[in-house]
Amino acid sequence: MMLRFGFAWSTLSATSKHIAQARLFTGSPLRKNSPRPVLYYSRCTGLPQALQFCQKSVLASTRLFWDSSRSSGVNFFSMASGGDAPDRSKTPKHTNRLSKEKSSYLLQHAHNPVDWYPWGQEAFDKAKSEDKPIFLSVGYSTCHWCHVMERESFEDEEIGKILSKNFVCIKVDREERPDVDKVYMTFVQATSGGGGWPMSVWLTPDLRPFIGGTYFPPRDSGRRPGLKTVLLRIMEQWQSNRETLESSGERVLEALRKGTEISASPGETLPPGPDVANRCYQQLAHSYEEEYGGFREAPKFPSPVNLMFLMSFWAVNRASSEGAEALRMVLHTLRMMALGGIHDHVAQGFHRYSTDSSWHVPHFEKMLYDQGQLAVAYITAYQVSGERLFADVARDVLLYVSRDLSDKSGGFYSAEDADSFPTVESTEKREGAFCVWTAGEIRELLPDIVKGAKGAITQATIFMHHYGVKEQGNVDPAQDPHGELQGQNVLIVRYSVELTAAHFGISVDRLSELLSDARAKLAEVRRARPPPHLDTKMLASWNGLMLSGFARVGAVLGDKALLERAERAACFLREHLWDEEGERILHSCYRGDDMEVEQAASPIAGFLDDYAFVVCGLLDLFEATQRLHWLQWAEELQLRQDQLFWDSQGSGYFCSDPSDPTLLLALKQGEEQKCDIMCDGICINGVESLWISAFFFGNLWVAMSHGKDNEDL
Repeated sequence: MMLRFGFAWSTLSATSKHIAQARLFTGSPLRKNSPRPVLYYSRCTGLPQALQFCQKSVLASTRLFWDSSRSSGVNFFSMASGGDAPDRSKTPKHTNRLSKEKSSYLLQHAHNPVDWYPWGQEAFDKAKSEDKPIFLSVGYSTCHWCHVMERESFEDEEIGKILSKNFVCIKVDREERPDVDKVYMTFVQATSGGGGWPMSVWLTPDLRPFIGGTYFPPRDSGRRPGLKTVLLRIMEQWQSNRETLESSGERVLEALRKGTEISASPGETLPPGPDVANRCYQQLAHSYEEEYGGFREAPKFPSPVNLMFLMSFWAVNRASSEGAEALRMVLHTLRMMALGGIHDHVAQGFHRYSTDSSWHVPHFEKMLYDQGQLAVAYITAYQVSGERLFADVARDVLLYVSRDLSDKSGGFYSAEDADSFPTVESTEKREGAFCVWTAGEIRELLPDIVKGAKGAITQATIFMHHYGVKEQGNVDPAQDPHGELQGQNVLIVRYSVELTAAHFGISVDRLSELLSDARAKLAEVRRARPPPHLDTKMLASWNGLMLSGFARVGAVLGDKALLERAERAACFLREHLWDEEGERILHSCYRGDDMEVEQAASPIAGFLDDYAFVVCGLLDLFEATQRLHWLQWAEELQLRQDQLFWDSQGSGYFCSDPSDPTLLLALKQGEEQKCDIMCDGICINGVESLWISAFFFGNLWVAMSHGKDNEDL
């Protein structure tokens, strides 16, 4: 099997050189562990005239703004049930247009006292006919602060009336419409110095933004303005200062168009690839955190793209000290993540990120794209190191996805929420409730005396020692600003099995049996808890990433069951997310009420990352199975991708359809977060691999073109 390394790295947005001074508000983004929203103080002096626009005047009475960054032995093939906690809802008092949508996130807002519209022509026409500004709210179904803002503001009757009467309110699922999200997040980041979700942006009727931010509390607190105050100030400015709002917003957009324009100049000499790779290595080495690995202090994201780049760098520089250091950084980071609380030691898989530097207390949501990329990172680490831990973790990830994120159609669901009801009697959700433990619960579950251990030691004592369980809980209050984890424990491996075994005077094999048995007992208890919300939306791009995970792990480990699961995923993509007549990928489909796959009334056409990641997944599957029809489809998709997204004049790929009139910016680079992992790099790697595959398997390709059946070759 070909071990394919793709060089993909991230740089600062090209926007920065044009609008570095456009950040009207500065400060650190709000993290999940922040005790309160971080304030941005207006510092408009010295800004280019084109960028000195109305945010300052709109909030002149308070001069404050802020932003929250969220910029956070089981059968492998049992399917996820996906149920939420028991329904506690009464007959809804309000119902809006979102009730007819398929997106889990939009449906969560279907009974707000806000006259929400989905993104579309009906909302645009209403804004123009009534000459009202648009309030655009963007988030996703497993976003903790999106839940907070809904509970505090969008379920508030008074705020709902203000919004519905004075604005055309549009709600967007960023996972469903990443193109819309990218455009307005670019605006928010440029004008506030940060970004995240929920994103709140105010637009003119022709969709031009003039003010934006992220999370807002409902009402003023001290010197901090609430959403109600912001809405009233915007209404006032819309009536008395509209021309300034519109013209300044247009100036910002023009600056953004120039700042985000990426093109290759004729005759321009590109820097040599090794020089670019070395610069990327130096940047990562500079930000590397020695003790626990990773590339920042906190919060820490897994960043599998960084890890894959470093392993690629090592592969071509293995004789150098830099290459050895690159590999050391990767392997240490992957080990510490596997031992940390970001790794679910009871039910497998990885949470989205860690709120601390030691990978201990995570933000508990689980995203499909993380699982797919981390499975590939861990199995690649196993290939280059031979360390069995990495193979075990890769298999562990796929176990979680097979059990909890799999649809019977062969597709994969998007995410599990961080919040859930602590008990079946609870009326309020808490973050992490599904995953954490008190010391009392552990002792009650594991009371047996361990024969042969030093003293009258119970299984609970050994388990608590190994996983850092404390009587008072092991979560630092600084990581728990809302007190949701008080007295609770997030499991984290504190000692090696050798040290724990020696501490209690038992063998390593015996310890491993005890810990495995204990985890199984905890897993059984967790299955009885109210589960977190499951977003059953199925995205082509993320399914492509997961296809790569199953194909590559299955190939490396020689696991036929994993390869069969990969092929089922590819068949799902072909059946449900490929429009044969229109010759295009569809971005999303959904699990319906009858547990069958459904499509939206107006299907969303695929974006660049849908094509890139599906092509990459198909290439991985072809390399693993040698079945030529997967290579053939990958080539077809690559050609279609080039037709739809390639910039023939300036070179590079657009992220979405550049001809879409509702998108004000034609963007090429992905955001530096989530799974927007430099699609251009993935695309180039895909084209390269197609050429290599066609070269080596040319005769079979010719045979296929003449109608011979070589699917099983």
